[in-house]
Amino acid sequence: MPLIELDDVERAAQRLAGVAHRTPVLTSRTLDERTGAHVHVKAECFQRGGAFKFRGAYNKISSLGGDTLRRGVIAYSSGNHAQAVAIAAALLGSHATIVMPEDAPAAKLDATRGYGAEIVAYDRWTESREEIGARLAEERGLELVKPYDDPLVMAGQGTVALELLEETPELDVLLVPVSGGGLIAGCATAAKSLRPGVRVVGVEPEAGDDTRRSLAAGERLRIDVPRTIADGLQATEPGELTFEVNRQRVDEIVTVSDEEIVEAMVFLFDRLKLVAEPSGAVGVAALLSGRLDVRGASVGVVLSGGNVGASRFAELLASRSAAPAG
Repeated sequence: MPLIELDDVERAAQRLAGVAHRTPVLTSRTLDERTGAHVHVKAECFQRGGAFKFRGAYNKISSLGGDTLRRGVIAYSSGNHAQAVAIAAALLGSHATIVMPEDAPAAKLDATRGYGAEIVAYDRWTESREEIGARLAEERGLELVKPYDDPLVMAGQGTVALELLEETPELDVLLVPVSGGGLIAGCATAAKSLRPGVRVVGVEPEAGDDTRRSLAAGERLRIDVPRTIADGLQATEPGELTFEVNRQRVDEIVTVSDEEIVEAMVFLFDRLKLVAEPSGAVGVAALLSGRLDVRGASVGVVLSGGNVGASRFAELLASRSAAPAG
């Protein structure tokens, strides 16, 4: 029996109704001209916490019993899941402890603290966040809210595609950023159920193509921590549960360079007036760089988040303008 089905995503949508934002779907004539397609951008940068992660976190935490909520929840995250868990816990009368890397973007650290969470810092290059999270959960009696490897989290993330297809039911292609695989697992489940012929394409940074390699090999492969500006896409291997869903429902994985990601961020800012963090812009980067032929197709692309600080955005723009021509 599959780990998640359309019914699970629809139940998540009911839990999220009136709590999560129904984010806009935007179009750009320039983007259509550049790609030869009809592109629909699902702007999750406008979600609570600035990213899609709130959907899965709230679906999971709202399913917990009263005693569990009173003890509190714990999560590990580079930033967006951290903020999502902190917000959801506060809304549901619980308290969140978050294990975050010391080098997480300052904007994400500050926002997570601002939502009332306790932060436990670790070195992502030498320590395991999974081990730290599991140990603290046991020591403190906290419920671990995993960032992606949980059916309730996957189902919550799938509401992104559910909403997108309600507005644009004719989609031929759906592009989704991939890290641990929870977003694309949920979205592929909803999309393939509602429109069986849709082509679901994941997008990873070139340095962080663990899912692409794993799907090609037919088994989960581990890579070194990716060195990429897409800090939200630095998973070293696909999730155990997400991989089982994605190997059945994802059609293809493409990769983009850091330079292409910055170009997509600039395009989104200039043309759609959207602030996208590097991880959130990879789908548009894949389109603009011609990673797949979508001419004549109706394309949905998930802009998964907008949590990039103004100073970091400026740094990325400066690195682009300083790069040698040609």
